[in-house]
Amino acid sequence: MSRGGRDKERDDPERRCVVTGEVQPKFGLIRFVLGPDNMIYPDLAQKLPGRGIWVTADKELITKAATKGLFARAAKTAVTVPDGLADIVEQGQAIRVVELVSMVRKTGRAVIGFEKVKGWLSEGRAKVLLQASDGSERGKGKLWTPEGGRWFGCLTASELGLAFGRDHAIHGALATGGLTQRVIEEAAKLTGLRKQCGEILAGKDTKTA
Repeated sequence: MSRGGRDKERDDPERRCVVTGEVQPKFGLIRFVLGPDNMIYPDLAQKLPGRGIWVTADKELITKAATKGLFARAAKTAVTVPDGLADIVEQGQAIRVVELVSMVRKTGRAVIGFEKVKGWLSEGRAKVLLQASDGSERGKGKLWTPEGGRWFGCLTASELGLAFGRDHAIHGALATGGLTQRVIEEAAKLTGLRKQCGEILAGKDTKTA
């Protein structure tokens, strides 16, 4: 069981946030590493060498880590933190989500457009509903979160469109399988960084795709 008494649906490695002190699955945190130049670098892919310094995917917490000397404390040495680190992380994470959605599209597991997305929802083919944060609330309200799936509104219309090779898009849907689970995890991080976008769960099956 995980902390809080909840059953863990996956055996996810856990890490401690250097700001909150909370231990949680690492897919909910941003990894940072100390470069050979003593600069702090975000490691969004979690592949760079070196000891990781982990912060919850929240711009306020990243800024606190940068301004309160928490990166230096974790690294146990003097460090240099780039200006606007939280913004750098947000921009990089948005690119990751766009690229992942694009990869899902190329496998035939994604569609855009109100009617196509509505069709997938009605047929039970959709696992994830993506809607642009700056799209019409009236139009978005006519679609629904997939049963047992997820809704994300953390991408702008231009970002969602870019994932599908368009100028803009308001509605998109992803099918189960393939890279969809990675989209869920990376979009959840972006949602944390862009708190105003929100995120909604539907049903209980939110860990597997």
